[in-house]
Amino acid sequence: QEQPVESGGGLVQVGGSLRLSCVASGRTLSSYMGWFRQAPGKEREFVAAISWPARSTYYADSVKGRFTIARDNAMNTMYLQMNSLKPEDTAVYYCNAVRGNTNYALHDAWGQGTQVTVSS
Repeated sequence: QEQPVESGGGLVQVGGSLRLSCVASGRTLSSYMGWFRQAPGKEREFVAAISWPARSTYYADSVKGRFTIARDNAMNTMYLQMNSLKPEDTAVYYCNAVRGNTNYALHDAWGQGTQVTVSS
């Protein structure tokens, strides 16, 4: 199964912003889509998810109020707007379908992700 492609990461200073994109090539986005991240030496963790067509969203407590997830189904693209970035947000960010209304990824395979580095 072709994996979505993440992009938009980079190096940013504390308090800065980035907008990540996830493009599903060759297939449509799943009803529930989410962002996950993995910091060095840590397990991958849930960040945010969004449903379709209701566009219901939910977030990890660590990013609530700072990150905003959105999707454009016509473009087969999902976004993560990240504001007020902190050093602890440094990680590789991935997108994946989500199991129903949960924090768990649906697919075992992951894309290459996009690196976000927040410098203090």
